[in-house]
Amino acid sequence: MHRRLVVSARPARRLIPCLASLWLIAWLAPAHAAEPPAWPTTETAAEQAGRIPLWPGDGLAPGDRALTQPQRTLERSTDPALPDRFVDHVNRPYLVVQRPAHPNGAALLVIPGGGYARIVLDKEGSALVPSFVEQGGVTLFVLRYRLPGEGHADGADAPLADAQRALRLIRARANEWGVDPHRIGVMGFSAGGHLAASLGTRYDETLHAARDAIDRVPARPDFQLLVYPVIDMTGIATHAGSRQQLLGDAPQADRMQQYSPQRHVTAATPPTFLVHAQDDTVVPVENSLLFYGALRAAGIPAEMHLFPRGGHGFGIRGTAGLTAAAWPRLALAWIDAQREVSP
Repeated sequence: MHRRLVVSARPARRLIPCLASLWLIAWLAPAHAAEPPAWPTTETAAEQAGRIPLWPGDGLAPGDRALTQPQRTLERSTDPALPDRFVDHVNRPYLVVQRPAHPNGAALLVIPGGGYARIVLDKEGSALVPSFVEQGGVTLFVLRYRLPGEGHADGADAPLADAQRALRLIRARANEWGVDPHRIGVMGFSAGGHLAASLGTRYDETLHAARDAIDRVPARPDFQLLVYPVIDMTGIATHAGSRQQLLGDAPQADRMQQYSPQRHVTAATPPTFLVHAQDDTVVPVENSLLFYGALRAAGIPAEMHLFPRGGHGFGIRGTAGLTAAAWPRLALAWIDAQREVSP
């Protein structure tokens, strides 16, 4: 026996006034509630003026092809005083230079993080200017690098190729920016720390044929600063998102070892400054500990600061009231000390 479900129209008629009321409330609500931030989500005029393309000609890296998606910059913050932009679909990588009024000769290639899925521009880029540029006198070159999962011809090596080229470019044109070619370091955050550590351990690896004289300039950083870096790709401390973007869903063991910088530390690895928070649940502190252990085994001068609190991604802004707020001052003092060991 089958029963027929009968739905009365009476409740539906009672809903009509309610729906009308909801529509009226929505219509009277402030229009700006659903609007995106009113401030620019693209690069600032100063950033555009400070652009330095990495590659000559059409701006594409050797052997690469143009992406179908245009480069985009998106704003995540709702506070215009604290922008939090990120960029992706970088097709033609470039640097943005931040020059101090009174340069001290030191330069940093800055590599922001973003899990190899995006590149954050403010928390680990523009927010560094007051401490490092204005107060420290360091010239910053912030890198917009190609992301490995977006279809570039050189895949997982696309970011490293960009980092090598960026370091060479800074060194080749050092006099133009008042930079000592023997005081050029790299500073990377999170996944950008992985890229910085990769540059510091694989700087002389040939990823493509030399295109011009700049590609023959040494790419070894004189020193490196790694801030809550992704390091290991093989164990339980691995940041799964970065590994997936870099190596795919199921990488082979030898590939994971190849892209784990602690396995490539040698006697020629640059002096290293490490910063991490012990309560980091995104990129565990074991990443920095692994790299520090490899540096010690190779006899590389290293300074490591482990702070009890700070979580992940604190950069400059997220340290108010914490002992981790000291890290920029400690980093600048360490950079200054490196001139004693520069050739």
